Amino acid sequence: MPTEDSLFRPRIESLEHLHSGKVRELYAIDDERMLIVATDRLSAFDVILPTPIPGKGRLLTTLSNFWFGRLGHVIGNHLLDVDLAEVLPDAEERAQVEGRAVVARRLQPLPVEAIVRGYLIGSGLRDYEATGGIGGIPLPDGLRRADRLPEPMFTPSTKASVGDHDENIDLGRMAELAGPEYAERIRAASLRLYAEAAAYAAERGLIIADTKFEFGIAPDGELVLIDELLTPDSSRFWPADGWRPGENPPSFDKQFIRDWLETLDWDKTAPGPEVPDAIARETADKYREAVDRLTGPPDRP
Repeated sequence: MPTEDSLFRPRIESLEHLHSGKVRELYAIDDERMLIVATDRLSAFDVILPTPIPGKGRLLTTLSNFWFGRLGHVIGNHLLDVDLAEVLPDAEERAQVEGRAVVARRLQPLPVEAIVRGYLIGSGLRDYEATGGIGGIPLPDGLRRADRLPEPMFTPSTKASVGDHDENIDLGRMAELAGPEYAERIRAASLRLYAEAAAYAAERGLIIADTKFEFGIAPDGELVLIDELLTPDSSRFWPADGWRPGENPPSFDKQFIRDWLETLDWDKTAPGPEVPDAIARETADKYREAVDRLTGPPDRP
């Protein structure tokens, strides 16, 4: 159930509300800037659950900002170095979103999700079992659940509206949706971001099994990294010492709550079920451990 440390939906009246996503709320600051607030909402199977995960938005913001800073040499991102008090002078409004809000450039988001997979799990595993490949890309026979792929794979999907389901697409369809001038740049940037992040995470004893990136276009045509980056909402994080090919690894992401939902008599359509307090708190603990391990000192034997 909600707690004092939970935010399901902020109350901000001093700025124009632009959009509600599955997790984030967007507000206009001016024609070039916006405020992005990460709530504690959790989306599973493309359904927003009615129970917030305590402190989740702050954890997502902390980790995204960490990665944006660390990987800024690969591609520019949407963050702006603006103090929150400058755009939210009202202390009550600011207190709601402290630690979970960022000021960002207003860009044209591209309607695709750039997914990179390093391991065989989730929808990629289901696709492989049905077709022998992922997204139409063939893979060797005999791969097991959680096997490391021969090399990281770029498998884009559509970006569905809230309540709809993403659909896997090929590179040709991605070029139609994002523009042929951006398709290869998105693929190359996504694979490089994943490679650098995965190498860094390995030093902290974590495997990044897969992740998704989102991109936008600036008025001058610049391709820009947007939304969130390498968080437990957008990635699968496994402890390296718990990884066993052929088995479901333990994880520091929302797979824990997905597994709990699979035990329920629920058809994966809205409205989602209420989440017991113990499950919500354990989910928050897993997110927090991912953040601590990634932003803390390297894992040492």
